[in-house]
Amino acid sequence: MARVMIRDCSVLLVPDAGECGVAERQDILIENGVITGVVPTGTTTEALGGADPTGGTARTGAEGATGAAGVAGHVEAGAWEVIDATGLLAVPGLTNAHTHSPMVMMRGAAEDVSIDDWFNRRIWPMEVNLTPERVQVGARLACAEMLLGGTTTFVDHYFHADRIAAAALECGIRADIAPTFFSSTGDAGREAAFDAARAVRESDRAGRGHGHPRVTASLGPHATYTVTEDDLARTVRVAGDEGFRIHLHAAETEEQTRASVERLGATPVEVLERTGVLGEDVLVAHGCGITEADLPLLARHSASTAVACCPKVYLKLAMGPTTPVKALWEAGVAVGVGTDGAAVHNTLDVWESLRLLALTQKQREGDAEWMTLSQTLRLATRGGAAAAGLAGVTGAIEPGLRADVVLVDLSGPHHQPVHDPMAALVYSTRASDVITVLVDGEVVVRDRCPTKVDLAETVAHARALARELVDLSAGGAVQRYDP
Repeated sequence: MARVMIRDCSVLLVPDAGECGVAERQDILIENGVITGVVPTGTTTEALGGADPTGGTARTGAEGATGAAGVAGHVEAGAWEVIDATGLLAVPGLTNAHTHSPMVMMRGAAEDVSIDDWFNRRIWPMEVNLTPERVQVGARLACAEMLLGGTTTFVDHYFHADRIAAAALECGIRADIAPTFFSSTGDAGREAAFDAARAVRESDRAGRGHGHPRVTASLGPHATYTVTEDDLARTVRVAGDEGFRIHLHAAETEEQTRASVERLGATPVEVLERTGVLGEDVLVAHGCGITEADLPLLARHSASTAVACCPKVYLKLAMGPTTPVKALWEAGVAVGVGTDGAAVHNTLDVWESLRLLALTQKQREGDAEWMTLSQTLRLATRGGAAAAGLAGVTGAIEPGLRADVVLVDLSGPHHQPVHDPMAALVYSTRASDVITVLVDGEVVVRDRCPTKVDLAETVAHARALARELVDLSAGGAVQRYDP
C-alpha cells in the first residue's frame, strides 16, 4: 500500500458551504491514493496508532531539499514517503472545468479577431490539419502545463479523444474527455464519437485495475447550433443506456440565444430541455446567453446540471455578458471555472481564470461584496469537481476524498506581506508558485518539475509539429460558425 505524509503545511479548508479557512501546521496522511487524516503537526504518531513515519533519512540535491520554505523536501521512511512542506500552503487540486487541451498547438495563432473570424478564418480551417499525433503531442504539453500550475483535473472536449486520454495517463493527471462531433459529419461521425467515448472509458482500466479511474469519458455533441435535435436526442439515449455524462457548448453568447429563438423557436437551454439533455448529467460550457426564463428549467434539473465559466475568453473575443453565476447558484446549479482552449485563452492557468471570474462577476453584478474569496475558491475546487462529475471524490482536502493536493509557495514578493492567504491565492498566485502536485496520492510534480514526462522533450516535440498545424494553405474547414 502506497503511503504518503505531507508534513507541516498550512491547509486550505473548503467546506461544502460557508467560509473557507486556513489551518496552520498540519500533516496530511494519504494511503493508497485516499486522504486518511489531516492532523496537527506533532500528533501524527498518535494518529497512526503509534507508528512513526518520520524516522527516515532526508534526501537532498536533485531528489529534493529539506527544511527551506518554498521547497517540498522528501523523506523515505520505511513504507511512508514523507514530504516536508514547511512554509507551504496545501490546496485542493484545481479543476479546469472546460478546455480543449490540444489547442495549445494554436496558442497565439488567432489574435485580435472577432468571434466569427476566430472560428471561420482561423481555428476551424486550422483543424483540417489535425492528426492523431499532433493531438497527442499537444495534449501532452497541455497536461504538463496544467499540472505545473496546480490543475489536477481537466474536462476536455475535442477530437482524437483516445490520444488525449493517452497523454493524460502518461502525465498522471485526472481527466474527463468528451469526443466532439458535429451533425455535419452525418450518422457515421456521430457514432464514431460515441465509440471514441467508449474507448476512452476503457483506456484507464487496463493500466490501473484498482481505485478510482483517473480518466473517464463523456459524450461530446459540439453545441446546440451545430448538432441537430435528432442527434441530441440520440446522444441522450446513449447516455442513459450506457451511463455517460454529456458535455457540450450552449448559450455561449446572447447572440447565439437570439439566433436560436429565431431558428428553432427556443433558447439553447429550452432545446436542451426538449431533447432530454437536461434530464441527464450534463456540463454546459459558457452559458453567457442564459436568459431569466431559462433559470426555472435549470433549477428543475439542478442536481444533474453544471456550468463551466471561462471569463478570459469572453473578454478577449468581446462576447458580451459573462456567465450569470449568481443566478445559477440561486437556481442550485453547480459552476466550475475553466480556461477553454489556449488558442483563445493563451494559457491553461486556472489561477488566472479564477481571478478573472471573481473580477468579472463583481462587475456583472455591480457588487464588490459578491464573489467573495471563499466563493471563488470553492468554485475552483468543489465546483470544479462537480463540473467534472467528481463531487464527493475530489475538491477538498479531507478524509475520504482522493488525494489531489497542490503545495503552493506564498513567499514570493508578489504575495508579501501575506495578511490573508486566501486573498493571496485568488488575487496574487501564479502558476509558477506551485511547488509540488499529487494526483491520487502520487507525486506528479516535484520541485516544479513533472515526474512522469520529460518537459524539454515535450516542448520540443510540440514546437516541431505546431507550424504545420496552423498552416492555412490547405483550405477548407471542419465546420462553419453560423449560429
